[in-house]
Amino acid sequence: MRLAEVEWILRGESFQMDENDHSKDFPAILAHLVQQRNIAAADALDRFLDPKLKDLSDPFLLPEMDLAVARLFQAIDQGQTVGIFGDYDVDGVTSISVIYDALKKYGVEAKFFVPQRSSEGYGLSMAALERFERELTLPDLLIAVDCGTSSVDEIAALQERGVDVIVLDHHEPGLRGRPPCVALVNPKCGSDFPYLCAAGVCFKVIHAMLKTRPIENFDLKDFLDRVSVATIADIVPMIGENRLIVRHGLKRLPQSKNLGLLALQKAVGMNGNASSMDVGFRIGPRLNAAGRMDQPEMALATLLTQDQTEAQELAAILDDFNRERQNLEERMRREALAMMKDYEHDPVIVLGSRDWHPGVVGIVASRLMRQYHRPTFIISIDEQGMGKGSGRSIPGVSLVAAIEECRSLLVAGGGHEMAAGISIDESQLDAFRQSFAEHVLRHTTIEQRMPKIYLDAELSFDWLSLDFLKSYELLQPFGSGNPQPVFFARNVFLSRPPMHLKNKHLRLFLRQGKNGLNEQSAMFFNGGERQLPDPPWDIAFTIDRNNHRCPRCATRCELMSRVVFPFSSVSFFTSCLIPFAFFSSATLSASPAARQCSNTCLKFAVITASTLSL
Repeated sequence: MRLAEVEWILRGESFQMDENDHSKDFPAILAHLVQQRNIAAADALDRFLDPKLKDLSDPFLLPEMDLAVARLFQAIDQGQTVGIFGDYDVDGVTSISVIYDALKKYGVEAKFFVPQRSSEGYGLSMAALERFERELTLPDLLIAVDCGTSSVDEIAALQERGVDVIVLDHHEPGLRGRPPCVALVNPKCGSDFPYLCAAGVCFKVIHAMLKTRPIENFDLKDFLDRVSVATIADIVPMIGENRLIVRHGLKRLPQSKNLGLLALQKAVGMNGNASSMDVGFRIGPRLNAAGRMDQPEMALATLLTQDQTEAQELAAILDDFNRERQNLEERMRREALAMMKDYEHDPVIVLGSRDWHPGVVGIVASRLMRQYHRPTFIISIDEQGMGKGSGRSIPGVSLVAAIEECRSLLVAGGGHEMAAGISIDESQLDAFRQSFAEHVLRHTTIEQRMPKIYLDAELSFDWLSLDFLKSYELLQPFGSGNPQPVFFARNVFLSRPPMHLKNKHLRLFLRQGKNGLNEQSAMFFNGGERQLPDPPWDIAFTIDRNNHRCPRCATRCELMSRVVFPFSSVSFFTSCLIPFAFFSSATLSASPAARQCSNTCLKFAVITASTLSL
């Protein structure tokens, strides 16, 4: 399938470089980046650049927090049985673990339960609750974390059985309204903190419990590392208190009191340093892999273990799960690429197979969507011909609207505009593909379907130094709502031949200008099989700190062929795309294959537009 050309767009006003500016404590280009993030007031800027734990707001601002805390202490004081029911992803298992540990501090040994992704599905399903009752018996109080907001019938059934339910969630309320629970603590039902993930909501609940009834040897800060992992992994906006939690959680992560997190860091070679990239693309995928392989309890056990040997064993198991997931993902991707030859000119990608694992379809859909910039559904079909698919979309194409228009061809479907799930009979696959394609063509133009890369500013290689990086890192953590800046540089050449790594990646050595003295090293992930155009190139890149043993840096990379229009005369230009990878914008500066060491240097990352979604 042919790859689309990419439109390069400069954000806001053009930034003019000053030769002397890069020597200042806070370079003007960073002030320019802050301004692009609409942080105007001095106090807001201080909180953005240096968020402090004392700025944590009153947890009782969240809706129904008082009801939740009162019911929790009732259970504690009356010795009632308590169960915790959570989702199988990082946010879900982390939420279970922090609530479990908090209740344990108050003398309650709660039961916990995580549903099976393939057989029981997401949330408080009847099938999952039946297994909960069969294996653990129903408690007096059930705490649903990272689910439950829309579980009206399921919570009503529990209520009839004499079970009170507290919901600690962050998902959008359903059309049927509030479920009959004793407390629904969900920022989406109020006006404060709409950006929190479920673990962030649980953190607020623990904060509220400590404000109501402080106890000795119970420090709220001990939960920051786990909550920061969930916040990063769930890709919620990196703004407000999320930014505060992650900034301080990452600082604590290398010395975490959680044995499972320490073991995972050792297993992936983080070596005493932690960034949002490390969490998002090393720790997070391993915790998620357990749920994808239908063994989410292993991820939860990793976060709860109090034994160092067991923690190391569990971390190794999660690493194996992740490797298995990667192998499944790569096989499915290659099979999907072979199938796509039959649908060369379709504006969408809709593919299904009986050989595909249902826990991996979402990742493959994301990779293909980013690589080809087309709305995508990847579907796993069972032996009875029933398919369960995961969809990912591009800006301007709502999957919710598409599913509604194609409803007659589906068994079920729903989700968000950019990510959704469907159930479909195998016999309807071709009809759905055609109907979905027609919907996309009706509601978008060719220009709207063109992939875009948004550039923050032009940055000369001469600016790239550790002093610059020190100021630049004040903008971190990056993520949704605070995207990592994407810079561009012109007239870039190879200073020496590329190095092939693992028969898969390319390490490139770049200079700006034919006789440039400042060499930068860059990693072109999955670029080993690509044909590079002749330089000079214009490149889009990100920068990050690198703690690997190398003279300068190991970097991730994307190349664009040289363009004919200077930025001074146009607001955007189109270039020939060299596709290579499946990483999203949040992963661009990660370098998971690189070795760790005690040396700190600059990581210079050049990126492909095919991976960028800002």
